[in-house]
Amino acid sequence: MATKTLMDLRKLRTNHKAKLVSENQEGKNIQIIVGKGTCGIAAGAEKVFNSITKEIEEKEINNITVKSAGCMGLCYVEPTIKVIIPGKPETLYGNVDSETAYKIIERHAIYGRPVESHIFEKPAIDILKEEENDNIDYKQYRIVLRNCGVINPEKIDEYIARDGYAALEKVIFQMTPNEVIEEIKVSGLRGRGGAGFPTWMKWSFSKSVKNDKKYIICNADEGDPGAYMDRSTLEGDPHSVLEAMAIAGYAIGADEGIIYIRAEYPLAIKKLEIAIEQARNYGLFGSNILGSKFNFDFEIRLGAGAFVCGEETALIKSIEGDRGMPIPKPPFPAIEGLWGKPTIINNVETLANIPVIINKGGSWFAKLGTKKSKGTKVFALTGKIKNSGLIEVPMGTTLREIVFDIGGGIPDGKAFKAVQTGDPSGGVLTGDFLDTPIDFDSLIEVGSMMGSGGMIVMDEDDCMVDIAKFYLEFCVEESCGKCAPCRIGTKKIYELLEKISKGNGELSDLQKIKDMGEAMAKASLCGLGQTAPNPVLSVIKAFEEEVLEHITEKKCRSGKCKDLVTYTIDEENCIGCTVCARKCPVNCIEGERKVVHKIDQSLCIKCGACFEVCKFNAVIVS
Repeated sequence: MATKTLMDLRKLRTNHKAKLVSENQEGKNIQIIVGKGTCGIAAGAEKVFNSITKEIEEKEINNITVKSAGCMGLCYVEPTIKVIIPGKPETLYGNVDSETAYKIIERHAIYGRPVESHIFEKPAIDILKEEENDNIDYKQYRIVLRNCGVINPEKIDEYIARDGYAALEKVIFQMTPNEVIEEIKVSGLRGRGGAGFPTWMKWSFSKSVKNDKKYIICNADEGDPGAYMDRSTLEGDPHSVLEAMAIAGYAIGADEGIIYIRAEYPLAIKKLEIAIEQARNYGLFGSNILGSKFNFDFEIRLGAGAFVCGEETALIKSIEGDRGMPIPKPPFPAIEGLWGKPTIINNVETLANIPVIINKGGSWFAKLGTKKSKGTKVFALTGKIKNSGLIEVPMGTTLREIVFDIGGGIPDGKAFKAVQTGDPSGGVLTGDFLDTPIDFDSLIEVGSMMGSGGMIVMDEDDCMVDIAKFYLEFCVEESCGKCAPCRIGTKKIYELLEKISKGNGELSDLQKIKDMGEAMAKASLCGLGQTAPNPVLSVIKAFEEEVLEHITEKKCRSGKCKDLVTYTIDEENCIGCTVCARKCPVNCIEGERKVVHKIDQSLCIKCGACFEVCKFNAVIVS
């Protein structure tokens, strides 16, 4: 029977919590949770889940519950599963296949003996159980990701049992719209989409406009290279975003929410559709929510994957059926947005904070982070890093703590070279900036920015000219082409970088890049064009010597710019094993067994296969 009233919701939450407590006390509810986010499924989590379910059914084990959840954050060791035995610490396993799953059931779930070889620790504060964490030094603190890897996102009862929809209940029956906005103001929450605009201020602008129709839009058009924070949040905890949108609607006087999400996120879309339908059936969305006079409902709009549609005015144009292209501001969408109506646009991560702020209070949230950057930040930590995955840390955590403590440092004994923050709009930071605290203002001061949360680590083998080319090529492809500074500027800068990487660069090219970059920053219509030169300019500044080598010495120290690389064979070290010749895809290596080999430079495609397979350091890169 559908829950339609406030009393029904409270009863449901109380009963579900009581059930969990009872089962835990009796020791009957051993849980095995399988992370089935996109990355987990791609790594084989579905097969692991089915194997565990089948094993438990065949052995008729009645005190073990198996359930699926979202991403647990340990993307580098997927598939991951969590074992929860009442009265004992949770155990997180990685690199689990069907055989390992059988061992975990037999040894750990049944007899309480963990399978040590597959345990991976990724400790993080559970904000709903803070009292249990007082004596532990945690680097991570989960607010946005509080339910990811914990609840089954397809079962609304599990969300409700973890204080789900308590914030919506609170604002509808205990707070005025002004009080809601004031609570967000006290929290100091700033938008997590990149610019860091104060959330309360945006809401206040829309509330002040008198209009018969207003909109709340969730920007889930996540398209930055290496970023997947929003996707994982929606896959693992869709209700938190839906609840937040309804709260925003109550605060500004909107009755409709639109989730703009890229069509390339089919699993997240599926979870959202299920969550919306379940919440409607419980009377949490629609007309007269929980018996009140407040109305709010949703629709999902699919984007076609255009990066520029992450810009709010381009996003609005896309929803309206036009080509996704930015338009000049003001007026800002908060005043005049979708269909000319006041429209609040917040991204997934910003919204996921809202229910916690309402439940625990703005002052509680404001205690986390730094003076001007409150709360936590979610990052997708990728690149040359041992522990790639999703992390959530308090603002003010240093780059060093993220890269070396949480990320585990650089694999294969390589040296750290740089980290890119701020996605295509940010910049590269060298080892000199590892002690920089991660917050909005500190990153800007050192020449980068927060961005949406992509963080790509580079090691000694990366060529910084090649890295700059990668980001510019992305911006060239994603530019909508509306304004000349972006359309022409990104292409021209890319062509200059291509020229440098081929050994045809001139010293004057660097000044041309700087001049065009400054012009784009001033004259481009939207943030894409204004910030597109940032990665290139930061590379030129931080790695000037390496860039100059490409121009003056026609040399790429990392061997990534093929036109500047030559592979030769050292006669003293070559023993004529023939491995390099057998691995060469174009048969350009000549030589018989036990005879020194030679590379025909006219045929060599500079793929590096010979260098990679040689065990005697006979292949030289110059």
